[in-house]
Order: sequence, then structure tokens, then C-alpha cells
Amino acid sequence: MKMKVRGVLITNPSNPLGATIQRETLEEIFDFITSKNIHLVSDEIYSGSVFSSTEFISIAEVLNARNYKGAKRVHIVYNLSKDLGLPGFRVGTIYSYNDKVVTTARRMSSFTLVSSQTQNLLASMLSDNEFTENYIRTNRERLRRRYEMTIEGLRRAGIECLKGNAGLFCWMNLSPFLDKNTREGELALWNTMVHEVKLNISPGSSSHCSEPGWFRMFFANMSEQTLEGAMKKMREDEEEERAEGEEEEDDHRAMKKKMRGQRREEDERAEA
Repeated sequence: MKMKVRGVLITNPSNPLGATIQRETLEEIFDFITSKNIHLVSDEIYSGSVFSSTEFISIAEVLNARNYKGAKRVHIVYNLSKDLGLPGFRVGTIYSYNDKVVTTARRMSSFTLVSSQTQNLLASMLSDNEFTENYIRTNRERLRRRYEMTIEGLRRAGIECLKGNAGLFCWMNLSPFLDKNTREGELALWNTMVHEVKLNISPGSSSHCSEPGWFRMFFANMSEQTLEGAMKKMREDEEEERAEGEEEEDDHRAMKKKMRGQRREEDERAEA
């Protein structure tokens, strides 16, 4: 099937991986879209939720280093729902180097206007440098602490995670707990986690992950006490599954031993 690709869409930092894209990769992506004469849309909605300010590179920085050559193909989107926790405000932005895109977006915005009250509140809040600097610093510190707390709790439960440095979630590998290494096996485990363990995590298949067993777990939408309880619940569930597995292995070994004994008795009777 022939398909005319108009552009490439990336999320930086990544959702659901919770990791930033390295400068070298961004440069390769930009070189690719330039060679193909297509557009690049960079969704940087989690850029303010990176654990350290030095770990995030915007595509705008790549353009700046190249004196904005080919910049008309690049468009950055952002909104306040993640970094500032204001999803109900419904405020987003498009930062483009293409006048046609900006003009079109401006015309379309008349259908989704932000109220004057919301604009006034946000202008007052974001123009307060002391508040914004303190907020971003505190937010990063709390996210880092929650992330480390989550990763350590999962590690103690025997669950490994992809190394992350941004976002409100982690990308954990539950493939060792799948009955079947398929999408159906992944959804079966997700159903167990939701209805029996009482933890709602997102299966990787919902994010088009091709490898079954990966799940996204949010850690920023709950108190530390609740997070500790969730980690404890997962450890208890993992220990219970491990105990059941060991019991099944013991039963299997006992059965094999019994069968060997029966065969030995039959052989002895046959010789007699």
C-alpha cells in the first residue's frame, strides 16, 4: 500500500517510556525529515517534568545550533495539563517557525477560545518568576523522589523498569509474570492487576508496544503513603505467585518421584 507521509510526530520526553530523547537522536530525526522534505511535530508536554533541567534537549535547541536552517518544517506543541497539573484549563500552545501554520492555528483557535478569566489567572501566575522557579524546582524534586521510591519498591518485588528521567510514570516489565507471551496474556495479567490486586496500570499494548508484558505505572497522582501501599501490594502479590510456583514445582517433583517408584516396582515384579 502506497502512503504519502506528511510528517513525523515525536513525544519528548517520551510517553509512556518516561525518558528524554538525546540530542544525537533529535539531530538524526531532523536530518531525516529534511532529506524527505516532510514536517516534524515535537510534543514537549512533559518538558517541565524532567527530573533535572540539564537532561532535556528541545528540538528548538537543535534548530538554534543550525542557525534555524529548515526550521519551517518544525512545530512544537505544549500545554499546561501535565507540568502544572491544570488539565481542566484546556490551554495549549503551538510554537512554529512556519507562518502559514501559525496563521492557520490562530484562525482555528476561535473555536476553542480560552476564557478571559483563565487568561488573567495564568498570566498572573506565570509572570511571577519567584513562584514559577520555586514550583518547577519543587516539582522536579518530588517527581525524582517518587520515581526512585517506585523503582526501588518494584525492584524489591523482582520487577525491573526501563531507566527514566522524566514524566509522571515508569515503564515496567511484567513479562516474567505472563502465562502466555502474547497480547492476550498481557491483557489477562492487566485484568488480574485491576480486579484482584486493585492496581490500575496501563498495558503496553494500549501504547502500541510490540513486546508483550510492558506496563506503564503512574506514581505522581497519589500520596507517598498510597504509593507505599501500592508497592507493598505488588510485593505481596509477587511473593504469593512465587510461592504458588514453588508449590507447583514441589508437587511436580513429588509426582515424578512417585512415578519412578511405581516403574521400579513394576520392573522388579517383571524380573521376578
